[in-house]
Amino acid sequence: MSIVQRTSLQAIPAYKQGATPGQGEKAFKLSSNENPYPPLESVMSGMAAELGTINQYPNAAAPELIGALASRLDVEAQCIALGAGSVEVAGQLIHGTANPGDEVIFAWRSFEAYPILAHVAGATPVMVPSDADGGHDLVAMAEAITERTALIFICNPNNPTGTVVDTASVDAFMAKVPAHVLVVIDEAYVHFNTDADSAVGLDFFRRYPNVAVLHTFSKAYGLAGLRIGYAVAPPQVAANLRKTAVPFGVSALAQRAAVLSLEHEDELQLRINELIQARETLQNALHAADINVIDSQANFIWLPTGAATEDVDTQLRAAGIWARAFAGEGIRISIGSPEANHAIASAVINALQEASTHA
Repeated sequence: MSIVQRTSLQAIPAYKQGATPGQGEKAFKLSSNENPYPPLESVMSGMAAELGTINQYPNAAAPELIGALASRLDVEAQCIALGAGSVEVAGQLIHGTANPGDEVIFAWRSFEAYPILAHVAGATPVMVPSDADGGHDLVAMAEAITERTALIFICNPNNPTGTVVDTASVDAFMAKVPAHVLVVIDEAYVHFNTDADSAVGLDFFRRYPNVAVLHTFSKAYGLAGLRIGYAVAPPQVAANLRKTAVPFGVSALAQRAAVLSLEHEDELQLRINELIQARETLQNALHAADINVIDSQANFIWLPTGAATEDVDTQLRAAGIWARAFAGEGIRISIGSPEANHAIASAVINALQEASTHA
């Protein structure tokens, strides 16, 4: 006799981590949007003091980090809720707002964890096709709202396409959203966004009572392995997030690293600027070669390779570029080290030329 299982899990795909090259293989892992730089020396040295206390549970209230974030963002401390990365906080948001059968709306393609998190929470994911440029079709998303809608994700910049939504479009969208529906602006890649017209999550949080914002320390701050992110949300929503959070889910080491990173943001910004410049240089090189690449405001680029995706991905791996391929849609390539970025341009150009030859 088999053990009783939750039957609905059979229909839920497991989250797929970015592919990793084999040990000893000369290749660049550019599949997970990781920061290619290690944490700052000042951050790592400050974290060392925490190692002697890892036999103890962390302070779940995280007063030092919550206080630092509240001061940095100019929001009330009660509006901040932490989690093991922004993806875990996204799950908290669904669990805290959606009852079984309620609907969670988001663009597609967007962050692939959204439908998984919705299914796990017993909610129904509503995937609204992206527009022709790989961006959010906010008009269609507004039309998808029903009496069962509990929560809406806007991923800005969008993962995996790197597109952004502008302020005017989000304002027009908010005018159509019922006041009881929570709109979550997921800004995991906000530090790389230089678009002056882009919507700013905190601005909308301050202007609308049904907006929450997601941020992470994984990308720009380079703390992906420590798993720490947070939401800025209306007080009652933030309180519900704390109820649905895994107890002690954010380690003391992660909390300390985040505080130190906030203290050294000027130094970190220099690295962010380097990654932005590398992204622009790479995109310009691909445009110059007549490669169809969507302009990105994140720390990755998106190639809409469609039916040729598998062939192009195979060619890229042969050239040492391990990217994230979405079958039949496109390929996302993270910005990496200078050596990796130099290799990306020639590999992409060669792969797409090869694909077009066999088309």
